[in-house]
Amino acid sequence: MMLIPTHHFRDIERKPEYLQPEKCVPPPYPGPVGTMWFIRDGCGIACAIVTWFLVLYAEFVVLFVMLIPSRDYVYSIINGIVFNLLAFLALASHCRAMLTDPGAVPKGNATKEFIESLQLKPGQVVYKCPKCCSIKPDRAHHCSVCKRCIRKMDHHCPWVNNCVGENNQKYFVLFTMYIALISLHALIMVGFHFLHCFEEDWTKCSSFSPPTTVILLILLCFEGLLFLIFTSVMFGTQVHSICTDETGIERLQRKNQPREHTGNWKSVKETFGGDFSLNWFNPFSRPCQPEIPSDKDLVRQVTSLSDTETTEDPSEETKEEDCVEVIDE
Repeated sequence: MMLIPTHHFRDIERKPEYLQPEKCVPPPYPGPVGTMWFIRDGCGIACAIVTWFLVLYAEFVVLFVMLIPSRDYVYSIINGIVFNLLAFLALASHCRAMLTDPGAVPKGNATKEFIESLQLKPGQVVYKCPKCCSIKPDRAHHCSVCKRCIRKMDHHCPWVNNCVGENNQKYFVLFTMYIALISLHALIMVGFHFLHCFEEDWTKCSSFSPPTTVILLILLCFEGLLFLIFTSVMFGTQVHSICTDETGIERLQRKNQPREHTGNWKSVKETFGGDFSLNWFNPFSRPCQPEIPSDKDLVRQVTSLSDTETTEDPSEETKEEDCVEVIDE
């Protein structure tokens, strides 16, 4: 049973003119499959650049301060391969999360012709986002930064300059996981390097001067500790959201209300792309492609208009004001 919030009762009309579909511009002709997605947001672009700079800084310190000057070639080669592999996977995951369409709803499809083509029956409703003029499927939310409605939107992350949604959540999870791993690896190597230098002459521990070496290592230690904590928390919350099939926005809207978790192994496989395999950890493999919502999926059902007088609007927390069209006998 679909319930409509009380304070939206004034927005419900028996006439389709309320949705003002004539003000919607028809959606542009869809681009070719694989067209790059990029959000032109100054803050997000700056955060993405900072992310790459911090990873490259860690790469510089690990290679030129700790590994290359080391006399233990086996130690240097093994740790160099592991760290560079994890760093490459982290940056690749970051690019995929940033440049992948998170699941944007077609913009401007709430035209008069399209609404009439749905042939709404008595008791059926459609929700239109007044900000991007699109008809919203279930579990879609509008992002004020992307300026689009995103299917299964979890949150907008400035560090990847994109929303985390249905199509790119796998890449975001991999990004947080690999950043946490290289942060932990860097901290372990810094600890061993300090112990080694305390036992020997500092001038033999690095090609840089001892003060410079200490400053570079301390900065790397601070960066590694900060990002280890941050990305570990983000990784945990994302895995929890996937396992419970509840996005961050839905969890905030629910607040303290109990919820029956419907998530299962199926939702995990859909996010990471099929049965468990190494492709789960591969940022170049795609998750399971979600079924393209049909026109029928845009229509929601209510039992009676009296339902509109008894519920509260969960989307008020995200300041969404959806227009609703109800067809009644």
